[in-house]
Amino acid sequence: MRFYKLPTVALILFFSVVSLAQSEDSLDADSDNTSEPDSSSPGVSTTGGSVDVPPEKLSPIRIPKIDDSDPIVIDGNLTEEIWKSAAVFKDFYQTSPGENIAPSKPTEAYMVWDEKNIYLAFKCWDDKDKIRATVAKRDGVFGEDNVRVWLDTYDDQRRAYILGWNPLGIQADGIYTEGQGSDFSVDIVMESKGQIHEWGWAVEVKIPFKSLRYAAGEGKNWGFNAARNIDRFNDEFDSWMPDDRNVSGFLIKHGRITGFDSIKTERTLEIIPSITISETGRRVESSTVPEGRFLNEPIKTDMGFTVKYSITPNITLDAAVNPDFAEIEADAPIVEANRRFPVFFPEKRPFFLEGADVFNSPLRVFNSRTIVDPDVAAKLTGKIGKNSFGILVASDNAPGNFSDDARNDPNTRPFIDEFVDENATFAVLRLKRDVGKENNIGMFATYRSFPENKNLLAGFDGRIKVNGSTVFNYQVVGTHSRRCFFESSFDPDDDPTQATRNGQICGGAVVNGVEELGSPYDFYRTGNGVGYFANLDSGKDTFGYVFEVGGRTKDYRADSGFTRRTDSHYLFGGFRKSTKSKPKARIIRMNMFNGFSYSYDGRGRIQDVEYNGNANMNFQKSTFINFFWGLGHGRLYEDEFGLTRNDNRDGAFFGDSSRRTNYGWAGLFFRSSPSKKYAFWTEFSHNWGAYDFDFGAGPLFPRVSPAALSGDGRQDPGTGRRIFFGTGIDLKPTDPFSVSLQFNKSRLVRSDTNMTAFDSNIVSVRSTYQFTRFIFARARIDYRSISSRVRGQYLFGWTPSPGKAFYIGYNDDMSVNGFNPFTGVRESGLHRNRRKFFIRMSYLFRKSF
Repeated sequence: MRFYKLPTVALILFFSVVSLAQSEDSLDADSDNTSEPDSSSPGVSTTGGSVDVPPEKLSPIRIPKIDDSDPIVIDGNLTEEIWKSAAVFKDFYQTSPGENIAPSKPTEAYMVWDEKNIYLAFKCWDDKDKIRATVAKRDGVFGEDNVRVWLDTYDDQRRAYILGWNPLGIQADGIYTEGQGSDFSVDIVMESKGQIHEWGWAVEVKIPFKSLRYAAGEGKNWGFNAARNIDRFNDEFDSWMPDDRNVSGFLIKHGRITGFDSIKTERTLEIIPSITISETGRRVESSTVPEGRFLNEPIKTDMGFTVKYSITPNITLDAAVNPDFAEIEADAPIVEANRRFPVFFPEKRPFFLEGADVFNSPLRVFNSRTIVDPDVAAKLTGKIGKNSFGILVASDNAPGNFSDDARNDPNTRPFIDEFVDENATFAVLRLKRDVGKENNIGMFATYRSFPENKNLLAGFDGRIKVNGSTVFNYQVVGTHSRRCFFESSFDPDDDPTQATRNGQICGGAVVNGVEELGSPYDFYRTGNGVGYFANLDSGKDTFGYVFEVGGRTKDYRADSGFTRRTDSHYLFGGFRKSTKSKPKARIIRMNMFNGFSYSYDGRGRIQDVEYNGNANMNFQKSTFINFFWGLGHGRLYEDEFGLTRNDNRDGAFFGDSSRRTNYGWAGLFFRSSPSKKYAFWTEFSHNWGAYDFDFGAGPLFPRVSPAALSGDGRQDPGTGRRIFFGTGIDLKPTDPFSVSLQFNKSRLVRSDTNMTAFDSNIVSVRSTYQFTRFIFARARIDYRSISSRVRGQYLFGWTPSPGKAFYIGYNDDMSVNGFNPFTGVRESGLHRNRRKFFIRMSYLFRKSF
């Protein structure tokens, strides 16, 4: 163990040395153009830290109302006389990397409104030839120069719209939720245009009130803040309101606007019909062609529509009938070898993204991706006073949508007969009430049913602001299920009838398009479980700590949510130490974190005990480096993987019924964006004492445990050495064109046999050509060496506004010197497994009344 401590000691010494160097190194400040407004703010700190906010920023800013008979032309020029009477937001503070100091360049924002729209404008003084802006895709502007605003339309400091624009006026929009961060999956209808001028750049925006949810009425205030990013100055962030880093929370630090006393309240109906025309081909088994043949399926047409109705400005009803969920963007490839637990993938479908923040919770008790292919779905979300709510129901035909091959297979049909063409029903209820200024309490309930399977979950959660820098979050839920549970002690030979029935009920599901016949060791019964989570997080500028507990009991099931592991409980604690930010120094800021965790199962058996740490530094030219390390002790138990042994039978494991290891890891991550033309990153880590779970990794990497080499079929987990190396580069050779190259390698060699358990190489290439703001072509190619497959995705799109879209796409899946899926024989060259060509169209019809 003494040797394993050396990386930690070396990194701690390195952290101490560069901390001393930070105080001595500095760079000259850029000089401002004398024609620009004064960039310093009243009350600004010259050394960084908290500031005295001017009184005029502490009082709500009244936004003037204008006559809509003299419309503003959204062109990015700000030539209208109306802007001279607008509310002005100026005297910004640099809040990152500096702490409430004068910004490098001045910024001013302007706002007016009429009965139907809010009008925003920004003036951003800068050197014309140094502005970083490209013809980016929507929501892709925050990696270059941009401006943004937050609109807390309920003034509750819990949730706000975040709307941003780059110098060309290209949009980004999302929802910021306190404690959860920003979600840019939400798209709202608005109009914007930016222009680059000799003195800098400007942007004009028109936001219809009917695109927002808000609390209407006389004397209502909205939370508000405006900000600007200057990318070349280490991603400098300039904010209209200062940021006290010793105060936890984000929206609480914002200002307020008022004056929206006579908004013309409208009920808005949006209807989006869609049509998808597709033709699919796939490789199928053939009795006459051993290697299989390629089957071209008939052209398929899917029609559907979604409806959104704003019952009031703060309550919205969404409904969808046969919604079009054509695959526009695939999930990122991951290393699937030796993976014991599932991986969470984010939602990408528009219907479920709207209002998704309402259904979020620490335990992820609802995951909309469990609703795979809904025939019909409806959702009601909103906020009334201090009470926010969300109700969702859906009928999903995916679990019972078996392939023709499975339906016609006499060996499979008896196991799936009672599930064929049956739908799964989902229902979700979410309630939350604001308590005081920054606290809330809520409840969650979900229900899912499918023939012979039912799951009910209910519980409560909340957030308590303990003091200015400390927040406590918690959640407790209970589950009741009638379904299949794995029973490591069940012996099918003792009750063959029950074993057969278990296989019938527990099989018949479709997972990623593959029919699962179930396991005879899955036992159909009733089970009750509990899940819990509590987190105390305190953070100030230079110090912070966190304590957390959580877990799920053995019979905990959340069939409408995402669960990584059951029968596991943990304790975690950690602390952070940081240096003060010095934006002109060679090393701008440093952070060091140390954490300790202990996990165990329901019987009190140790699963893992870990210490982990990292030290990271921010340098000039948007350069970041992170060193990370850890030590741990882990154990595996036979009953977690399969049958437990007794006097009459062998268990799941070959050899001992439990395994233990002392393990550790060390590595580094480096990222830099020195130019608007390119950015790159690399990561390397080495793990010792890492487990090979003895799953095997396909035909290329069969099991290499002593048990497997001796011909024994039982699992034989063992330890080994694992390395990971990843690198990537993002290139923007021209404004409309971007390309990203990425390579990841992960390799595990067992210590007992000195043989390679797996060696995974993933190569990804992504490129986009943005012909205009709304027209693009995109290509993506992913190669996985373990599966010997290359998958391509090629898309041409026209997306002028949310809801209006036209796509032509082609997806391809090919084997490269891979193994035949029917014969298991290796094939040389390229062989196509599946392809799909599709055309998708949708159009937004919007009516207000």
